[in-house]
Amino acid sequence: MEARARAKYIREAPRKTRLVIDLIRGKNAAEAAVILQFTPREAARTVLKVLNSAVANAVNKGAAGAEGLTVSEAFVDEGPTLKRFRPRAQGRASRINKRSSHITIVVSGAEAKPKAAKKPGKAADAAAASKPAASKAKATGDKNVKTESKKTTTKAKDAKKSAPKKGEIASSSEKQTSRNDASRDNAINKEEKSGSEG
Repeated sequence: MEARARAKYIREAPRKTRLVIDLIRGKNAAEAAVILQFTPREAARTVLKVLNSAVANAVNKGAAGAEGLTVSEAFVDEGPTLKRFRPRAQGRASRINKRSSHITIVVSGAEAKPKAAKKPGKAADAAAASKPAASKAKATGDKNVKTESKKTTTKAKDAKKSAPKKGEIASSSEKQTSRNDASRDNAINKEEKSGSEG
């Protein structure tokens, strides 16, 4: 998004004004304003007014502010020249050119984002996941459906926490439970073999 401001017929020579304009081209709008405030040239005041007008136009169009804007274009065109004469020695007259300038500044930057609803985060996802369980509970009249879904999620979390990470040695209690599971599986297998034989 870009906005522009022009000041026409400024009674300042374009050559002198270009020296000031060159200081702010490509800079951040806020930084350019500070540079112009401390530039000891007559044209700096006029250029600062044009810059402020361009920033105000951008904000009016929907920009975030001066911090997000940059001076994308800044140039000075020559305006009409007033010709005046000064009397000189031996009856001569020399011409004085009173030049004028047209100053143009274009600022561009990102548009201000409209304040929309916040994006759903992890908490909203968890709430959305529990909604089907809650609707089941309402439909069936069963109050335990919601609590069961919570229990299963906490069991899954606990399993992740208790599982040994890569390179870690399992604790003695985990070794004991794995031994108990193995002995139970062996007993079940023996019973099935003896049941199939008999």
